[in-house]
Amino acid sequence: MANYYIGVDVGGTTVKLGLFSEEGELQEKWEIPTRTENSGKQILPDIVESIEQKRQEKDGHVSGIGMGVPGPVTDDGVVLKCANLGWGVFSAQNELSTLTGVGNVKIANDANIAALGEMWKGGGRGFDSIVMVTLGTGVGGGIIVRGKILTGSMGAGGEIGHMKVNAEETESCNCGGKGCLEQYTSATGVVRIAMKHLHPGASRLEDSCLEGIKITAKAIFDGAKEGDIYCSEVVEEFGRKLGFGLANVAQAVDPEAFVIGGGVSRAGEIILDVTKKYYNDHVMFALQNKEFRLAELGNDAGIYGAVKMVIG
Repeated sequence: MANYYIGVDVGGTTVKLGLFSEEGELQEKWEIPTRTENSGKQILPDIVESIEQKRQEKDGHVSGIGMGVPGPVTDDGVVLKCANLGWGVFSAQNELSTLTGVGNVKIANDANIAALGEMWKGGGRGFDSIVMVTLGTGVGGGIIVRGKILTGSMGAGGEIGHMKVNAEETESCNCGGKGCLEQYTSATGVVRIAMKHLHPGASRLEDSCLEGIKITAKAIFDGAKEGDIYCSEVVEEFGRKLGFGLANVAQAVDPEAFVIGGGVSRAGEIILDVTKKYYNDHVMFALQNKEFRLAELGNDAGIYGAVKMVIG
């Protein structure tokens, strides 16, 4: 009978699951709906049922289950409220272990396990201390120090999207604060920069390739690659904010590398180049010239990182 490990990445719409061999190779992946009604009471039972069906299909033994959830989680697997799932405070780790009968169960924040997955099998390969930044609708982060997730005292470590990078900002972030990194480097943040007009004397939006089209982060980065001056200035402002933010993170945790993922990162090397430039401008000499890499695992990073927690 073969031994398997299961990686679970719980999202607000779907739950991604992966079946891994003892060697850490992904054998199969699948998804089930996330049923968030009734305070998400059916989420864990649905996951357990899906795992059991796969175990029977493979006629194998489940040696460990790792799971990521969209919210803060303590080191011992207590979820400190997941608003998108309807969950309050409870030990999801103990409950999943009880429901499955598997003793080797670990749970962590989804951004943190994505960082762990990238360090193990993705853009962070070869390092054991990385900071991963996920640039999507929002900005997420995960910090790995010497192979261990930096969770913090309340499970909220790595939430770099809401660090302050502009004390003069007057508009509010979704978190209620002002001047958060997310307001400038998320997909919506890049568009926001473009729509505001940068500063007196800068190029004009009306004179750029963005005039008359729906402005998206992709259109802005594509325009910059083609030499559009306005788009290039927007990208510079994006890089200035992200580089400044990551310099502050480096001062605290001194990673070997930064891994940048999420939808915005599909723009490619232009992201790395502009971010690294401003990072080096703002960080102390001893921390300059860190490695900057693009994430490689995409939506599978979470299931890889979840398994890494339990496979050793």
